[in-house]
Amino acid sequence: MKILLLGIGNVLYADEGIGVHFVNYISDNYQFTHESHQLELLDGGTLAQGLIPIICQYEYLIVVDTVNANGVEAGEVYFFDFDKAPKEIDWQGSAHEVEMLQTLNMMEMVGDRPKTFILGVTPTVLESMVLGLTPKVAAAVPLMEKTLLSHLSSLGFTATRIAEHSIDSLIPDSYKRGVHTDEEYSI
Repeated sequence: MKILLLGIGNVLYADEGIGVHFVNYISDNYQFTHESHQLELLDGGTLAQGLIPIICQYEYLIVVDTVNANGVEAGEVYFFDFDKAPKEIDWQGSAHEVEMLQTLNMMEMVGDRPKTFILGVTPTVLESMVLGLTPKVAAAVPLMEKTLLSHLSSLGFTATRIAEHSIDSLIPDSYKRGVHTDEEYSI
């Protein structure tokens, strides 16, 4: 089975970037092995519908993102099957959340959406031009990490810790990830 761990978010909007930062954090700190399953990690930024050709290549999807939830504190962590979203989840938050919801729904309509889970945290602030996370969302990272590792373990993956980077140490350069120079593409 091909599994995609997809981080969604805009790193220029404080807590909104948690999905991207978290996937980069997991990528830099862990190596995953499985006898037959393949796990790939991707910083999806705010591409939403532009990700359809990539997402449809997988049979299983874990989206890491902010989620709005009615009546809960910032920093609350959610992990749920997309088809069984808790009733307090409000998809009308940031523009990219609505776009990602529409993307997943469009994929479902044509039969291309893989089995999908959401690992989300409620944001404190969606403030423009701030590259860091607020303390409440940063404090949620260990629970998000434990939740993800537990879920991947239930799928038979072995996680090996290969580094001890903090999420805060990765944020200053997160906007550079995925950027390629012309030399890298020359033949």
